[in-house]
Amino acid sequence: QVQLVESGGGLVQAGESLKLSCAASGSSSFVAMGWYRQALGKSRTLIAIIDSGGGTNYADSVAGRFTISRDNAKNTVYLQMDSLKPEDTGVYLCYALTWQPYWGQGTQVTVSS
Repeated sequence: QVQLVESGGGLVQAGESLKLSCAASGSSSFVAMGWYRQALGKSRTLIAIIDSGGGTNYADSVAGRFTISRDNAKNTVYLQMDSLKPEDTGVYLCYALTWQPYWGQGTQVTVSS
């Protein structure tokens, strides 16, 4: 059974940085891994995704500030978040795709102004 465990969330001030990690287990490989964000009262939105070959895609709102990477040997995906803004606040959920999608429990990121 696939399990995703996120870490690295927290409370920071605007302009600061955070790095999220998500360790995946239960599968030898993942077609894609990524991060979604769910802000209070809003729908879940894609923040960044990376495929097994290293191809990446970002939401317009974070392009140039966030960097996604993955370690295929460790089945771990990372999200480096720089120049954080209050609107980046939300629960960040790890995503992994095999023949079906899987989600982590989420980690809270709060950016104060």
